Amino acid sequence: MDNNDEGDEEIFEDAFEVQPEYDALNLDTALMECKAALDLFFNNRFDEARLLLSPGVGKSMYHTMGNAVFLYIEAVLTFDQSIITKASEALKSCIDLCNKYRRKSTLSESLGRMVKKSNSNTITPEELHAELCYAEALLLKSLLTFIEDETLVSFIKAGLKIRTCYNSYKECNNILTTKKWTNEAHKVHFESGVHVGIGAFNLMISFLPSRVIKLLEFIGFSGNKEVGLAELAKCYQLKDGIRQVLSVMTILSYNLISIYVLSHEEGDLELSNKILEDQLQLYPDGLWFLYFKGRLEFMKCNISEANKFYIKSWKSQHVWPQFHHLCFWELMWTYCVILDWKEALVYASNLLKSSKWSRTIYAYQKISMLLMMPSLSSEEKEEINTLVQKIPYWRQRFAGKSLPMEKFCIRRCERYESQKFLILPAIELMYLWNLFKVIGKKWDLCHSIYQMILKSISDFESGKFASEFEYDNKALLLLLKGACLFQLKSYFQAEDCFKQVISMEKKIKIDTFLVPFASVELSLVYAKQGENQKAIHLLENVKKNYSGYSLESRLHFRIHSALLDFASFNKKFSEATQAC
Repeated sequence: MDNNDEGDEEIFEDAFEVQPEYDALNLDTALMECKAALDLFFNNRFDEARLLLSPGVGKSMYHTMGNAVFLYIEAVLTFDQSIITKASEALKSCIDLCNKYRRKSTLSESLGRMVKKSNSNTITPEELHAELCYAEALLLKSLLTFIEDETLVSFIKAGLKIRTCYNSYKECNNILTTKKWTNEAHKVHFESGVHVGIGAFNLMISFLPSRVIKLLEFIGFSGNKEVGLAELAKCYQLKDGIRQVLSVMTILSYNLISIYVLSHEEGDLELSNKILEDQLQLYPDGLWFLYFKGRLEFMKCNISEANKFYIKSWKSQHVWPQFHHLCFWELMWTYCVILDWKEALVYASNLLKSSKWSRTIYAYQKISMLLMMPSLSSEEKEEINTLVQKIPYWRQRFAGKSLPMEKFCIRRCERYESQKFLILPAIELMYLWNLFKVIGKKWDLCHSIYQMILKSISDFESGKFASEFEYDNKALLLLLKGACLFQLKSYFQAEDCFKQVISMEKKIKIDTFLVPFASVELSLVYAKQGENQKAIHLLENVKKNYSGYSLESRLHFRIHSALLDFASFNKKFSEATQAC
């Protein structure tokens, strides 16, 4: 297989124009055509990519895997139950086909022993790649659980399902290092798959709350963030590897999305920028990398630049309108950040009208944008009332459970019906989606939101927001004020706000989540003041003494991330002290 640029271009065209017979498709042809299909896919030529793969689906494991991956991505984008089912069935077919190519005894039973006996060279390339595709299909099938439900129970169930997959990746890694390779193309494609698989596993497990990790470690799992990032970096360096682009997507998703939603940390924006420069040269109109470029600028709080790339990504293709919704979501928040509620409302309305992911969340977001407007027409007031009535009936259930954020939105609608107002609902959502640390990068934006919070506090104190939920509303305002002060680096003032929220614990009627959230924020203040032990003690206290509150699992991700960060800092500080 010719891996130079000119050869790749010739293979790309020839593979698409001339369809071979698939009765005895060899591994080299399968790898070549799947590489071509990936190039088509990331150039927004989705139908052509599927057409290239379709003759080999059910016969070639790589063609079958590629087809299942495309369906999986569509399921992630749409959250449509019928598409999720199709993706699950396609992955099941891929697993069944890979089992026909795999060595008959399972890796967990025999391959480990074979490696120890230096017999890894007896395994054929087809058997090795079948094992790798099998592990990948198992992983994606398990990850469908995460699409359906974000509760801790679902993570545990998914973790149990992918133990076989995890062991397969470990054994594939053993074989990679012991086998004498005679075909460099086979090795580089296999190696890229091993690195991206082990890297993704380590990252995923390292993110999970400690209560889940303890269970996973008990049954043989372990996860290390540094190992995960190092493995993904190795895959990224294998430019000819068929799965190199998967490492790119994983690295960008981690640094630009996961880390910002689930932790207090910053992603590696410099690395993300370097990767995106390379990918946008290869795929200048590719919707994925235009989107990630928009996300990169958003995380830098460069709002106009972010909007430019989100819009370019949205308009780059029309085959997958579901991807437009992802861009609409981002655009809604970028306009929220600059307090342009009218424009944010446009995208909130588009999501409610056209996306099937969660009408409950979308409808509540639209209500929130409307309530932030300085004045409302009678029609807009009527629309709010209508949506408030419909939201509970739009709640979705996956595996018998509701999404935690949907539950939160329903509770907020109940509050609106009780007191006929909500306090800064869109600002509260921005806080819950962890956008305050993005806003904090631009002083003027953060200060504008701070002034808005102060105005609401003044109105509250004057009696404008009188209701039976006095302390719930007051605690929310103080939490938002403290979060803004933290971003403005006024740590002592922020500390006072969070302590006031915690002191109201017995007076808060419904919004009990405010106290553990304020406690976590207070721990971050302590850390900024160099009091890591106080911070750790407070986080452990939240884990031990609070449960059953709104968005609990989301906060546990932040707690876990903070504890790892503080522990790492303490270790480095101790080592530096001993060295001195």
